[in-house]
Formats: sequence, structure tokens, C-alpha cells
Amino acid sequence: MLEIYCDGASRGNPGPASIGVSILFNKTEIGFLSERIGKTTNNVAEWISLLRALEKCKELENKNLLIYMDSELVVKQFKGEYKTKHPDLIPLKEKVFRLKPFFESIEIRHIKRELNKRADELANLALDDN
Repeated sequence: MLEIYCDGASRGNPGPASIGVSILFNKTEIGFLSERIGKTTNNVAEWISLLRALEKCKELENKNLLIYMDSELVVKQFKGEYKTKHPDLIPLKEKVFRLKPFFESIEIRHIKRELNKRADELANLALDDN
């Protein structure tokens, strides 16, 4: 099973935005993403971090994912506990759900921000990189 930590960041809402993703197997980081994504909101950045994580994991052999995010909104929208109504989020959620069949299992959990330090660090590195 792969463990994935995802985070989106924006400086301003909307503002310059980025994503950070850390992919671990047996507690060892085997991949990561640290990317600027343009100007957008934090919620869009969070969804993009999940989307990019799934795209990256699709390339790997392991098809069982345990995903951690500090965005309660994205976690609850993914699980269907909250409706996704915002027009900027709906197409991102649709793209994420189109990737679900490539995996045997996807479990997503909300965690506190302080437990998502590596993904947060990667997102901020992308924003700080000039």
C-alpha cells in the first residue's frame, strides 16, 4: 500500500498557488511533487494536489492507496459527505473520479496540518522557488 500526503497552497485567495505531494512505500519516500499551478484558490489547489497524486500513482505498480490531506473540505467532498457545488471544483472532482478505476482501493483520511508537514513543505518550496 502506498501512503500519499497531499497539500495545496495559495498566497491570497485567489493568489499564486502550488501543490505538494509525498508518496511513501514502507515509510520511505519513493516520489514527490512540488509544482506551481498558477493563480487560484486554496480549495482548487487542494483538489489539484489530489488529482496530481493520483496521476502520479497511476504510473506505479501498487494499486492500493491511503491518502492523507489536511483539507477537510476535499476529504468530505471526495467521500460524498459534502456536496461539491463550486464550478471551479466540480471538473477537478470529476477528473479525480475518472482515475479511481485504475486503483483497487483508495482510502482518504483527514489529518491535522501539523501531520502533513512534508506535503506542506513541498507546496511552499514551489511557491518560494523563483
